[in-house]
Amino acid sequence: MKIKLLVEGGNAKPGPALSQQLGPLGINLGKLIGEVNKASENYKGMKVPVIVDIDTETKAFKILVKKPPVAELIKKELGLDKGASDAKIKVGNLAIEQAIKIAKEKQDDMIVNSFKEAVKNVVAACTSIGILVEGKEPKEVIRQINNGEFRTAIENQVTKISPEKKKLLQEQFEKVKAIIEKKKKIEEAEKAAEEVKKEKVEEVKEETEQALSLIHI
Repeated sequence: MKIKLLVEGGNAKPGPALSQQLGPLGINLGKLIGEVNKASENYKGMKVPVIVDIDTETKAFKILVKKPPVAELIKKELGLDKGASDAKIKVGNLAIEQAIKIAKEKQDDMIVNSFKEAVKNVVAACTSIGILVEGKEPKEVIRQINNGEFRTAIENQVTKISPEKKKLLQEQFEKVKAIIEKKKKIEEAEKAAEEVKKEKVEEVKEETEQALSLIHI
């Protein structure tokens, strides 16, 4: 019997669903959770897939810890606790070298025909968690990869980033972040102006209705 779990590395906790699954089998839940945490401790702070293979007759079990999802590896690479809940908000800037590093780690788990496709999968995963790649939107970088840009880095699987590039990535991120914040302030101002306009219309409407009611009297 195999049970699939998604736990925080090194910090799995027993829950009602797991208790209901394992209780009838006579499995020591505390021992199992302890073993899961021991096996996954290298992935602390990340969500990691775990497969527990249980022999229902002997009560023995084996634990297989799989590599974390791409999004978790991206957050780890950038030192982020979480991604953005809104993709319009940007919380980091990934270098192509970092995407290559993650692709090397995850390629075996991906259904891809080439390493280039694995890198594109990593870049695409940045979209939903608000991560820029090389200072651009991920879809733009995928277009660049398709057009042959970054070919040398991808073919040679380059993962090292120079201090100069790290500085450039930070500058790119700060620039885009400032633009987004400016747009947000403009949108908020426009929304506030629209609310004021609505209030004014309602006031005029109410005054007109009151004047009409006096005429009818």
